[in-house]
Amino acid sequence: MTRTTDGKYNKILNSAIEVISEKGFEKTSISDVVKKAGIAQGTFYLYFSSKNALIPAIAENLLTVTLDRIKEKIQGNQSFWDQLAIIIDETFMITDTYKDVIVLCYSGLAIEHSMEKWESIYQPYYLWLEDMMEKAIQNNEIIGDFNISWTARTVINVIENAAERFYISNGQEDSLEVSKIEIFNFIKRSLIRT
Repeated sequence: MTRTTDGKYNKILNSAIEVISEKGFEKTSISDVVKKAGIAQGTFYLYFSSKNALIPAIAENLLTVTLDRIKEKIQGNQSFWDQLAIIIDETFMITDTYKDVIVLCYSGLAIEHSMEKWESIYQPYYLWLEDMMEKAIQNNEIIGDFNISWTARTVINVIENAAERFYISNGQEDSLEVSKIEIFNFIKRSLIRT
């Protein structure tokens, strides 16, 4: 994930997220974004070539926020299973908070950008979970006879898909807690030897 400490870049990005959340992507103009950010329109083009160029930056920002919140809650001394519960809780919370922007990111990246871009945005999250899983294997908390890279990606995708189904696809047949427990148990059954 690219982190920038440039104040104008962050102002543009945060303003874009706010305006797009309020108006939707199609009704949002660059003028709306720069007005909200309090910068000149020409400054926008120093950072982004177009309104569509905001999409991968927004996706990357949301993933950074998600991973930062997860890391903040994980102190490192919890079991793998406690850490997994935190990942699930934070993913559901972020999905609920930013569901409209998440839909935009998915549709925009699918249309305007390649899947390689999407995978590069997720790479730090995947690597972080791989490291966590390797520690869990060493601690005999999970089985070790699987491809860690593939499994880390799958675990993240399954959790995000469950959260998106709950909040975005109106898949709320079960309560929030039941949904989180079911996804937790599904992953746990997949990673322990019976």
